Amino acid sequence: MKQTLPCRHLLLVLGDQLNEDSALWEQADRTRDCVWMAEVLGESTEPLSSKQRTLLFLSAMRLFSQRLQDQGWRVDYRFLHERLADLGEALQQAIARHRPQAVYAVLPGDNRVRQLMEAAAGAAKLTLNWLPDRHFMAEPGEFSHWLAGKKQPRMEYWYRYLRRKHGILLRADGQPEGGVWNFDKDNRQAFGKQGPGALPPLESLEDAASGKVMNAVRAEIEAHLPGLPGFWGDFLWPLTREQALAQWQDFVQTRLPLFGDFQDAMWLGEDTLYHSRISAALNLKLLNPRELIADAENAYRQGCAPLNAVEGFIRQILGWREYVRGLYWSHRNAWADMNALQAAAPLPEVYWHGKTDYVCLHEALRPVLHEGYGHHIQRLMVTGLFALLRGVEPQAVHRWYLAMYADAVAWVEIPNTLGMSQFADGGIVGSKPYIASGAYIQRMSNYCARCRYRPEQASGEQACPFTALYWDFIARHENWLQGHPRLGMQVKNWQAKSAEQQAAIRETAKRLMEEY
Repeated sequence: MKQTLPCRHLLLVLGDQLNEDSALWEQADRTRDCVWMAEVLGESTEPLSSKQRTLLFLSAMRLFSQRLQDQGWRVDYRFLHERLADLGEALQQAIARHRPQAVYAVLPGDNRVRQLMEAAAGAAKLTLNWLPDRHFMAEPGEFSHWLAGKKQPRMEYWYRYLRRKHGILLRADGQPEGGVWNFDKDNRQAFGKQGPGALPPLESLEDAASGKVMNAVRAEIEAHLPGLPGFWGDFLWPLTREQALAQWQDFVQTRLPLFGDFQDAMWLGEDTLYHSRISAALNLKLLNPRELIADAENAYRQGCAPLNAVEGFIRQILGWREYVRGLYWSHRNAWADMNALQAAAPLPEVYWHGKTDYVCLHEALRPVLHEGYGHHIQRLMVTGLFALLRGVEPQAVHRWYLAMYADAVAWVEIPNTLGMSQFADGGIVGSKPYIASGAYIQRMSNYCARCRYRPEQASGEQACPFTALYWDFIARHENWLQGHPRLGMQVKNWQAKSAEQQAAIRETAKRLMEEY
Protein backbone atom coordinates (compact mmCIF):
# COMPACT_ATOMS: atom_id res chain seq x y z
CA MET A 1 0.00 0.00 0.00
CA LYS A 2 1.36 3.39 -0.94
CA GLN A 3 2.22 5.44 2.13
CA THR A 4 1.88 9.18 2.48
CA LEU A 5 3.48 11.62 4.87
CA PRO A 6 2.62 10.81 8.50
CA CYS A 7 0.35 13.15 10.39
CA ARG A 8 -0.03 13.92 14.07
CA HIS A 9 -3.80 13.38 14.31
CA LEU A 10 -6.13 11.74 11.82
CA LEU A 11 -9.42 13.66 11.88
CA LEU A 12 -12.41 11.61 10.74
CA VAL A 13 -15.35 13.35 9.06
CA LEU A 14 -18.48 11.31 8.30
CA GLY A 15 -21.15 12.14 5.75
CA ASP A 16 -23.54 13.59 8.33
CA GLN A 17 -20.88 15.79 9.99
CA LEU A 18 -20.42 18.58 7.45
CA ASN A 19 -20.24 21.47 9.91
CA GLU A 20 -17.41 23.93 10.36
CA ASP A 21 -18.37 24.58 13.99
CA SER A 22 -17.62 20.96 14.93
CA ALA A 23 -15.59 20.16 18.05
CA LEU A 24 -13.22 18.34 15.68
CA TRP A 25 -11.61 21.60 14.56
CA GLU A 26 -11.03 23.17 17.95
CA GLN A 27 -7.69 21.52 18.77
CA ALA A 28 -6.74 20.63 15.20
CA ASP A 29 -3.70 21.97 13.38
CA ARG A 30 -3.75 22.45 9.60
CA THR A 31 0.01 21.99 9.38
CA ARG A 32 0.25 18.74 11.34
CA ASP A 33 -3.11 16.98 11.11
CA CYS A 34 -4.94 15.26 8.27
CA VAL A 35 -8.67 15.10 7.56
CA TRP A 36 -10.04 11.78 6.33
CA MET A 37 -13.30 11.26 4.45
CA ALA A 38 -14.40 8.19 2.51
CA GLU A 39 -17.11 7.07 0.13
CA VAL A 40 -17.56 3.33 0.62
CA LEU A 41 -19.78 0.85 -1.16
CA GLY A 42 -21.13 -0.70 2.02
CA GLU A 43 -22.82 2.50 3.19
CA SER A 44 -25.12 2.28 0.16
CA THR A 45 -25.65 -1.49 0.17
CA GLU A 46 -25.49 -2.64 3.81
CA PRO A 47 -27.57 -0.79 4.91
CA LEU A 48 -29.26 -0.01 1.61
CA SER A 49 -29.43 3.58 0.38
CA SER A 50 -31.46 4.89 -2.56
CA LYS A 51 -30.15 6.75 -5.60
CA GLN A 52 -31.34 10.09 -4.25
CA ARG A 53 -30.02 9.56 -0.72
CA THR A 54 -26.63 8.36 -1.96
CA LEU A 55 -26.39 11.27 -4.40
CA LEU A 56 -27.15 13.71 -1.59
CA PHE A 57 -24.58 12.34 0.86
CA LEU A 58 -21.72 11.88 -1.60
CA SER A 59 -22.22 15.21 -3.37
CA ALA A 60 -22.40 17.11 -0.09
CA MET A 61 -19.30 15.30 1.16
CA ARG A 62 -17.28 16.18 -1.95
CA LEU A 63 -18.26 19.84 -1.75
CA PHE A 64 -17.39 19.99 1.95
CA SER A 65 -14.05 18.32 1.26
CA GLN A 66 -13.26 20.95 -1.34
CA ARG A 67 -14.24 23.67 1.13
CA LEU A 68 -11.79 22.25 3.70
CA GLN A 69 -9.01 22.09 1.13
CA ASP A 70 -9.67 25.70 0.14
CA GLN A 71 -9.20 26.60 3.81
CA GLY A 72 -5.80 24.95 3.87
CA TRP A 73 -6.65 21.57 5.36
CA ARG A 74 -4.88 18.46 4.11
CA VAL A 75 -7.71 16.11 3.14
CA ASP A 76 -7.37 12.42 2.35
CA TYR A 77 -10.59 11.81 0.40
CA ARG A 78 -11.40 8.35 -0.92
CA PHE A 79 -13.80 8.18 -3.87
CA LEU A 80 -16.50 5.69 -4.77
CA HIS A 81 -14.60 4.41 -7.81
CA GLU A 82 -11.90 3.08 -5.45
CA ARG A 83 -14.50 0.49 -4.42
CA LEU A 84 -13.71 0.36 -0.71
CA ALA A 85 -15.94 -2.22 0.91
CA ASP A 86 -16.80 -0.57 4.22
CA LEU A 87 -15.79 2.16 6.62
CA GLY A 88 -13.77 -0.18 8.81
CA GLU A 89 -11.58 -1.38 5.92
CA ALA A 90 -11.18 2.16 4.60
CA LEU A 91 -10.16 3.50 8.01
CA GLN A 92 -7.59 0.73 8.54
CA GLN A 93 -5.99 1.65 5.22
CA ALA A 94 -5.96 5.34 6.15
CA ILE A 95 -4.23 4.60 9.46
CA ALA A 96 -1.61 2.54 7.64
CA ARG A 97 -1.04 5.38 5.15
CA HIS A 98 -0.73 8.22 7.62
CA ARG A 99 0.63 6.49 10.76
CA PRO A 100 -1.09 8.98 13.11
CA GLN A 101 -0.32 9.30 16.79
CA ALA A 102 -4.05 9.53 17.52
CA VAL A 103 -7.44 9.37 15.80
CA TYR A 104 -10.24 11.83 16.54
CA ALA A 105 -13.88 11.89 15.49
CA VAL A 106 -17.20 13.36 16.59
CA LEU A 107 -19.69 10.80 17.88
CA PRO A 108 -21.53 9.43 14.82
CA GLY A 109 -25.29 9.25 14.47
CA ASP A 110 -25.25 5.47 14.07
CA ASN A 111 -24.04 3.02 16.71
CA ARG A 112 -23.18 0.52 13.97
CA VAL A 113 -20.74 3.04 12.46
CA ARG A 114 -19.30 3.75 15.88
CA GLN A 115 -18.54 0.07 16.41
CA LEU A 116 -17.01 -0.31 12.93
CA MET A 117 -14.66 2.59 13.46
CA GLU A 118 -13.66 1.59 16.98
CA ALA A 119 -12.79 -1.89 15.73
CA ALA A 120 -10.67 -0.47 12.90
CA ALA A 121 -8.75 1.84 15.24
CA GLY A 122 -8.35 -0.97 17.78
CA ALA A 123 -6.86 -3.26 15.13
CA ALA A 124 -4.15 -0.64 14.64
CA LYS A 125 -3.66 -0.41 18.42
CA LEU A 126 -4.95 3.14 18.47
CA THR A 127 -7.69 4.61 20.64
CA LEU A 128 -10.42 6.41 18.78
CA ASN A 129 -11.02 9.62 20.71
CA TRP A 130 -14.70 10.47 20.53
CA LEU A 131 -15.61 14.15 20.73
CA PRO A 132 -19.06 15.41 21.76
CA ASP A 133 -21.51 16.35 19.04
CA ARG A 134 -22.21 19.99 19.87
CA HIS A 135 -24.68 20.30 17.05
CA PHE A 136 -27.49 19.34 19.46
CA MET A 137 -29.06 21.47 22.18
CA ALA A 138 -28.77 18.84 24.89
CA GLU A 139 -25.34 18.37 26.43
CA PRO A 140 -23.71 14.91 26.66
CA GLY A 141 -25.43 12.90 29.37
CA GLU A 142 -28.20 15.47 29.91
CA PHE A 143 -30.98 13.34 28.46
CA SER A 144 -29.91 10.29 30.48
CA HIS A 145 -29.96 12.40 33.64
CA TRP A 146 -33.44 13.72 32.80
CA LEU A 147 -34.67 10.23 31.90
CA ALA A 148 -33.52 8.61 35.16
CA GLY A 149 -36.40 7.47 37.33
CA LYS A 150 -39.13 8.24 34.81
CA LYS A 151 -41.43 5.27 34.20
CA GLN A 152 -43.11 6.82 31.15
CA PRO A 153 -41.03 9.69 29.81
CA ARG A 154 -42.80 11.82 27.24
CA MET A 155 -41.45 14.28 24.72
CA GLU A 156 -43.69 17.10 25.94
CA TYR A 157 -41.92 17.34 29.30
CA TRP A 158 -38.44 17.10 27.80
CA TYR A 159 -39.46 19.90 25.41
CA ARG A 160 -40.64 22.10 28.27
CA TYR A 161 -37.42 21.42 30.17
CA LEU A 162 -35.30 22.53 27.21
CA ARG A 163 -37.44 25.61 26.57
CA ARG A 164 -37.01 26.73 30.16
CA LYS A 165 -33.29 25.99 30.13
CA HIS A 166 -32.63 27.92 26.92
CA GLY A 167 -35.25 30.65 27.44
CA ILE A 168 -37.12 29.94 24.21
CA LEU A 169 -40.58 31.42 23.57
CA LEU A 170 -40.92 32.51 27.18
CA ARG A 171 -42.52 35.64 28.62
CA ALA A 172 -40.71 37.88 31.09
CA ASP A 173 -42.32 35.96 33.98
CA GLY A 174 -40.88 32.66 32.72
CA GLN A 175 -44.22 31.35 31.47
CA PRO A 176 -44.72 30.21 27.85
CA GLU A 177 -45.74 32.72 25.22
CA GLY A 178 -49.48 32.52 24.66
CA GLY A 179 -50.04 30.94 28.08
CA VAL A 180 -49.68 27.34 26.93
CA TRP A 181 -46.66 25.21 26.02
CA ASN A 182 -48.13 23.44 23.03
CA PHE A 183 -50.36 24.68 20.18
CA ASP A 184 -50.73 21.28 18.55
CA LYS A 185 -54.53 21.43 18.70
CA ASP A 186 -54.39 24.51 16.44
CA ASN A 187 -52.10 22.82 13.92
CA ARG A 188 -54.36 20.17 12.44
CA GLN A 189 -56.30 22.05 9.81
CA ALA A 190 -57.13 20.64 6.40
CA PHE A 191 -57.26 22.80 3.28
CA GLY A 192 -60.91 22.28 2.56
CA LYS A 193 -62.37 22.15 -0.93
CA GLN A 194 -60.52 25.29 -1.99
CA GLY A 195 -57.15 23.59 -1.61
CA PRO A 196 -53.86 25.18 -0.58
CA GLY A 197 -54.11 28.07 -3.01
CA ALA A 198 -51.08 29.55 -4.77
CA LEU A 199 -48.03 27.98 -3.17
CA PRO A 200 -44.58 29.59 -3.27
CA PRO A 201 -42.35 27.75 -5.76
CA LEU A 202 -39.49 25.61 -4.51
CA GLU A 203 -36.56 26.43 -6.75
CA SER A 204 -33.61 24.21 -7.57
CA LEU A 205 -30.54 25.23 -5.56
CA GLU A 206 -28.06 23.81 -8.05
CA ASP A 207 -25.24 26.04 -9.24
CA ALA A 208 -22.32 25.37 -11.58
CA ALA A 209 -20.06 23.93 -8.89
CA SER A 210 -22.63 21.69 -7.24
CA GLY A 211 -24.05 20.64 -10.63
CA LYS A 212 -20.63 19.48 -11.80
CA VAL A 213 -20.11 17.47 -8.62
CA MET A 214 -23.59 15.94 -8.82
CA ASN A 215 -23.08 14.86 -12.42
CA ALA A 216 -19.82 13.11 -11.48
CA VAL A 217 -21.38 11.42 -8.46
CA ARG A 218 -24.43 10.30 -10.44
CA ALA A 219 -22.19 8.69 -13.06
CA GLU A 220 -20.17 6.87 -10.40
CA ILE A 221 -23.32 5.61 -8.70
CA GLU A 222 -24.52 4.17 -12.00
CA ALA A 223 -21.13 2.56 -12.61
CA HIS A 224 -20.29 1.22 -9.16
CA LEU A 225 -23.66 0.92 -7.40
CA PRO A 226 -26.02 -0.31 -10.13
CA GLY A 227 -29.48 -1.29 -9.02
CA LEU A 228 -29.94 1.06 -6.08
CA PRO A 229 -33.65 1.61 -5.41
CA GLY A 230 -35.49 4.75 -6.38
CA PHE A 231 -35.43 6.93 -9.48
CA TRP A 232 -33.49 9.96 -10.71
CA GLY A 233 -36.21 12.54 -10.14
CA ASP A 234 -35.96 16.21 -9.26
CA PHE A 235 -33.14 17.02 -6.85
CA LEU A 236 -34.14 19.80 -4.46
CA TRP A 237 -31.78 19.18 -1.54
CA PRO A 238 -29.18 21.72 -0.35
CA LEU A 239 -25.59 20.48 -0.72
CA THR A 240 -23.70 23.36 0.89
CA ARG A 241 -24.27 25.61 3.86
CA GLU A 242 -25.00 28.54 1.54
CA GLN A 243 -27.68 26.56 -0.29
CA ALA A 244 -29.15 25.36 3.01
CA LEU A 245 -29.34 28.91 4.37
CA ALA A 246 -31.04 30.08 1.17
CA GLN A 247 -33.68 27.34 1.45
CA TRP A 248 -34.16 28.10 5.14
CA GLN A 249 -34.69 31.82 4.59
CA ASP A 250 -37.16 31.03 1.81
CA PHE A 251 -39.17 28.91 4.26
CA VAL A 252 -39.19 31.59 6.95
CA GLN A 253 -40.39 34.24 4.51
CA THR A 254 -42.88 32.26 2.43
CA ARG A 255 -44.02 29.12 4.28
CA LEU A 256 -43.56 29.46 8.03
CA PRO A 257 -46.63 31.71 8.54
CA LEU A 258 -48.98 28.91 7.41
CA PHE A 259 -46.83 25.95 8.47
CA GLY A 260 -48.65 25.65 11.79
CA ASP A 261 -52.17 25.59 10.40
CA PHE A 262 -51.47 23.09 7.64
CA GLN A 263 -48.52 20.97 8.76
CA ASP A 264 -50.73 17.86 8.85
CA ALA A 265 -52.56 18.51 5.58
CA MET A 266 -52.04 16.67 2.28
CA TRP A 267 -53.04 17.56 -1.29
CA LEU A 268 -52.83 15.78 -4.63
CA GLY A 269 -49.70 16.61 -6.59
CA GLU A 270 -48.32 18.95 -3.91
CA ASP A 271 -45.43 17.46 -2.00
CA THR A 272 -43.87 20.43 -0.18
CA LEU A 273 -46.91 22.56 0.67
CA TYR A 274 -45.86 24.66 3.70
CA HIS A 275 -43.05 22.39 4.87
CA SER A 276 -39.43 23.51 4.98
CA ARG A 277 -37.57 20.52 3.48
CA ILE A 278 -34.55 21.43 5.60
CA SER A 279 -34.38 18.12 7.49
CA ALA A 280 -31.61 16.69 5.30
CA ALA A 281 -29.48 19.84 5.60
CA LEU A 282 -30.06 19.82 9.34
CA ASN A 283 -29.13 16.14 9.69
CA LEU A 284 -25.99 16.62 7.58
CA LYS A 285 -25.23 19.58 9.90
CA LEU A 286 -25.19 22.18 7.16
CA LEU A 287 -27.58 24.06 9.44
CA ASN A 288 -27.49 24.45 13.21
CA PRO A 289 -30.69 24.01 15.24
CA ARG A 290 -29.83 27.04 17.39
CA GLU A 291 -29.93 29.40 14.41
CA LEU A 292 -33.20 27.92 13.16
CA ILE A 293 -34.87 28.28 16.54
CA ALA A 294 -33.59 31.83 16.93
CA ASP A 295 -34.78 32.84 13.45
CA ALA A 296 -38.20 31.28 13.98
CA GLU A 297 -38.69 32.98 17.35
CA ASN A 298 -37.55 36.27 15.86
CA ALA A 299 -40.14 35.89 13.09
CA TYR A 300 -42.83 35.62 15.79
CA ARG A 301 -41.56 38.58 17.82
CA GLN A 302 -41.41 40.75 14.69
CA GLY A 303 -44.97 39.81 13.75
CA CYS A 304 -43.95 37.90 10.63
CA ALA A 305 -45.35 34.51 11.71
CA PRO A 306 -48.08 33.52 14.20
CA LEU A 307 -47.30 31.81 17.48
CA ASN A 308 -48.93 28.48 16.59
CA ALA A 309 -46.69 28.15 13.52
CA VAL A 310 -43.49 29.15 15.29
CA GLU A 311 -44.15 27.03 18.38
CA GLY A 312 -45.07 24.05 16.19
CA PHE A 313 -41.86 24.39 14.22
CA ILE A 314 -39.66 24.87 17.29
CA ARG A 315 -41.27 21.86 18.95
CA GLN A 316 -40.16 19.70 16.00
CA ILE A 317 -36.55 20.88 16.40
CA LEU A 318 -36.13 21.44 20.14
CA GLY A 319 -38.58 18.82 21.35
CA TRP A 320 -38.99 15.90 19.00
CA ARG A 321 -35.56 15.90 17.36
CA GLU A 322 -33.68 16.10 20.65
CA TYR A 323 -36.03 13.55 22.24
CA VAL A 324 -35.61 10.82 19.64
CA ARG A 325 -31.84 11.25 19.65
CA GLY A 326 -31.80 10.72 23.40
CA LEU A 327 -33.98 7.63 23.10
CA TYR A 328 -31.86 6.22 20.27
CA TRP A 329 -28.69 6.24 22.37
CA SER A 330 -30.53 5.16 25.54
CA HIS A 331 -31.78 2.00 23.81
CA ARG A 332 -29.06 1.61 21.17
CA ASN A 333 -28.49 -2.09 21.88
CA ALA A 334 -32.18 -3.01 21.96
CA TRP A 335 -33.75 -1.48 18.84
CA ALA A 336 -32.77 -4.34 16.53
CA ASP A 337 -34.84 -6.86 18.49
CA MET A 338 -37.94 -4.78 19.15
CA ASN A 339 -41.23 -6.21 17.86
CA ALA A 340 -43.85 -5.65 20.53
CA LEU A 341 -46.78 -6.48 18.21
CA GLN A 342 -45.08 -9.63 16.85
CA ALA A 343 -45.57 -8.37 13.30
CA ALA A 344 -44.11 -10.72 10.68
CA ALA A 345 -45.61 -9.91 7.27
CA PRO A 346 -43.18 -9.02 4.43
CA LEU A 347 -42.92 -5.44 3.21
CA PRO A 348 -45.18 -5.16 0.12
CA GLU A 349 -43.32 -4.69 -3.17
CA VAL A 350 -45.36 -1.54 -3.82
CA TYR A 351 -43.01 0.29 -1.48
CA TRP A 352 -40.23 -0.13 -4.04
CA HIS A 353 -42.13 0.78 -7.23
CA GLY A 354 -45.14 2.84 -6.08
CA LYS A 355 -47.60 1.38 -8.59
CA THR A 356 -50.97 1.20 -6.86
CA ASP A 357 -54.52 2.43 -7.32
CA TYR A 358 -54.63 3.44 -3.64
CA VAL A 359 -54.41 7.18 -4.32
CA CYS A 360 -53.11 8.13 -0.88
CA LEU A 361 -50.40 5.46 -0.92
CA HIS A 362 -49.38 6.38 -4.47
CA GLU A 363 -49.18 10.08 -3.55
CA ALA A 364 -47.06 9.33 -0.47
CA LEU A 365 -44.70 6.92 -2.28
CA ARG A 366 -44.18 8.98 -5.44
CA PRO A 367 -42.01 11.76 -3.90
CA VAL A 368 -40.10 9.23 -1.82
CA LEU A 369 -39.14 7.11 -4.82
CA HIS A 370 -38.33 10.08 -7.09
CA GLU A 371 -37.03 12.72 -4.66
CA GLY A 372 -36.27 10.94 -1.39
CA TYR A 373 -38.88 13.15 0.27
CA GLY A 374 -42.07 12.90 2.25
CA HIS A 375 -43.43 15.16 4.97
CA HIS A 376 -44.19 13.79 8.42
CA ILE A 377 -47.88 13.02 7.93
CA GLN A 378 -47.24 11.16 4.69
CA ARG A 379 -44.65 9.10 6.57
CA LEU A 380 -46.60 8.48 9.76
CA MET A 381 -50.19 8.33 8.56
CA VAL A 382 -49.87 6.83 5.08
CA THR A 383 -46.72 4.76 4.40
CA GLY A 384 -46.15 3.96 8.07
CA LEU A 385 -49.83 3.39 8.83
CA PHE A 386 -50.29 1.01 5.92
CA ALA A 387 -47.36 -1.13 7.10
CA LEU A 388 -48.56 -1.05 10.71
CA LEU A 389 -52.12 -2.09 9.86
CA ARG A 390 -50.85 -4.91 7.66
CA GLY A 391 -48.56 -6.20 10.40
CA VAL A 392 -45.33 -5.80 8.44
CA GLU A 393 -42.19 -6.95 10.23
CA PRO A 394 -40.89 -3.67 11.75
CA GLN A 395 -37.24 -4.16 10.84
CA ALA A 396 -38.25 -4.44 7.18
CA VAL A 397 -40.10 -1.12 7.49
CA HIS A 398 -37.04 0.41 9.17
CA ARG A 399 -34.73 -0.75 6.39
CA TRP A 400 -37.01 0.80 3.77
CA TYR A 401 -37.28 4.14 5.60
CA LEU A 402 -33.52 4.32 6.15
CA ALA A 403 -32.88 3.53 2.48
CA MET A 404 -35.46 5.72 0.81
CA TYR A 405 -35.72 8.99 2.72
CA ALA A 406 -32.82 11.30 1.90
CA ASP A 407 -32.80 12.81 5.39
CA ALA A 408 -32.63 9.44 7.16
CA VAL A 409 -29.82 8.95 9.68
CA ALA A 410 -30.01 6.06 12.16
CA TRP A 411 -30.40 8.12 15.34
CA VAL A 412 -33.51 9.90 14.05
CA GLU A 413 -34.97 7.27 11.71
CA ILE A 414 -34.90 4.24 14.03
CA PRO A 415 -36.90 5.68 16.97
CA ASN A 416 -39.34 7.35 14.59
CA THR A 417 -39.93 4.18 12.57
CA LEU A 418 -39.69 1.39 15.14
CA GLY A 419 -41.17 3.53 17.90
CA MET A 420 -43.62 6.14 16.72
CA SER A 421 -44.63 4.63 13.38
CA GLN A 422 -44.67 0.87 14.02
CA PHE A 423 -44.99 0.71 17.84
CA ALA A 424 -42.38 -2.05 17.83
CA ASP A 425 -40.95 -0.59 21.04
CA GLY A 426 -44.17 -1.23 22.97
CA GLY A 427 -44.56 2.39 24.06
CA ILE A 428 -41.12 3.90 24.63
CA VAL A 429 -41.46 6.67 22.06
CA GLY A 430 -45.22 7.17 22.18
CA SER A 431 -48.07 6.02 24.41
CA LYS A 432 -50.12 4.30 21.71
CA PRO A 433 -49.90 2.89 18.19
CA TYR A 434 -50.74 5.55 15.58
CA ILE A 435 -53.64 3.75 13.93
CA ALA A 436 -56.43 5.34 11.92
CA SER A 437 -58.96 4.40 9.28
CA GLY A 438 -59.45 5.94 5.86
CA ALA A 439 -61.57 8.64 7.52
CA TYR A 440 -58.43 10.35 8.79
CA ILE A 441 -56.90 10.51 5.31
CA GLN A 442 -60.21 11.79 3.91
CA ARG A 443 -60.31 14.53 6.54
CA MET A 444 -56.72 15.71 5.97
CA SER A 445 -56.52 15.51 2.17
CA ASN A 446 -58.38 15.44 -1.13
CA TYR A 447 -56.99 11.99 -1.98
CA CYS A 448 -60.19 10.07 -1.35
CA ALA A 449 -62.20 12.16 -3.81
CA ARG A 450 -60.00 10.79 -6.62
CA CYS A 451 -59.90 7.21 -5.33
CA ARG A 452 -62.20 4.33 -6.26
CA TYR A 453 -62.20 3.07 -2.66
CA ARG A 454 -64.62 4.55 -0.13
CA PRO A 455 -63.21 5.50 3.29
CA GLU A 456 -66.54 4.84 5.03
CA GLN A 457 -66.69 1.25 3.80
CA ALA A 458 -64.87 -1.51 5.68
CA SER A 459 -65.92 -4.48 3.56
CA GLY A 460 -66.69 -5.29 -0.04
CA GLU A 461 -65.05 -4.39 -3.33
CA GLN A 462 -65.06 -0.63 -2.69
CA ALA A 463 -63.86 -0.89 0.89
CA CYS A 464 -61.02 1.48 1.71
CA PRO A 465 -57.96 -0.68 2.40
CA PHE A 466 -57.05 1.53 5.36
CA THR A 467 -60.52 1.19 6.89
CA ALA A 468 -60.75 -2.59 6.44
CA LEU A 469 -57.21 -3.11 7.72
CA TYR A 470 -57.87 -0.75 10.63
CA TRP A 471 -60.68 -2.92 11.96
CA ASP A 472 -58.70 -6.05 11.22
CA PHE A 473 -55.85 -4.62 13.32
CA ILE A 474 -58.28 -3.96 16.18
CA ALA A 475 -59.55 -7.53 15.91
CA ARG A 476 -56.05 -9.05 15.82
CA HIS A 477 -54.99 -7.12 18.92
CA GLU A 478 -58.35 -7.11 20.69
CA ASN A 479 -57.17 -8.58 23.99
CA TRP A 480 -54.38 -6.09 24.42
CA LEU A 481 -56.20 -3.00 23.12
CA GLN A 482 -59.33 -3.40 25.23
CA GLY A 483 -57.37 -2.33 28.30
CA HIS A 484 -55.72 0.62 26.60
CA PRO A 485 -56.98 3.95 27.99
CA ARG A 486 -56.98 5.64 24.57
CA LEU A 487 -57.97 2.77 22.26
CA GLY A 488 -60.23 0.60 24.41
CA MET A 489 -63.33 2.29 23.02
CA GLN A 490 -62.43 1.11 19.52
CA VAL A 491 -62.43 -2.48 20.76
CA LYS A 492 -65.97 -1.90 22.07
CA ASN A 493 -66.96 -0.51 18.67
CA TRP A 494 -65.54 -3.62 17.01
CA GLN A 495 -67.38 -5.89 19.43
CA ALA A 496 -70.60 -4.00 18.76
CA LYS A 497 -70.51 -5.03 15.09
CA SER A 498 -72.55 -8.06 14.11
CA ALA A 499 -70.90 -11.40 13.44
CA GLU A 500 -71.72 -10.95 9.76
CA GLN A 501 -70.08 -7.51 9.64
CA GLN A 502 -66.99 -8.78 11.41
CA ALA A 503 -66.68 -11.75 9.06
CA ALA A 504 -67.05 -9.51 6.00
CA ILE A 505 -64.37 -7.13 7.26
CA ARG A 506 -61.96 -9.95 8.07
CA GLU A 507 -62.54 -11.48 4.63
CA THR A 508 -61.95 -8.12 2.91
CA ALA A 509 -58.77 -7.57 4.93
CA LYS A 510 -57.53 -11.04 3.99
CA ARG A 511 -58.12 -10.32 0.31
CA LEU A 512 -56.34 -6.96 0.55
CA MET A 513 -53.37 -8.57 2.27
CA GLU A 514 -53.08 -11.06 -0.58
CA GLU A 515 -53.23 -8.28 -3.21
CA TYR A 516 -50.06 -6.63 -1.93
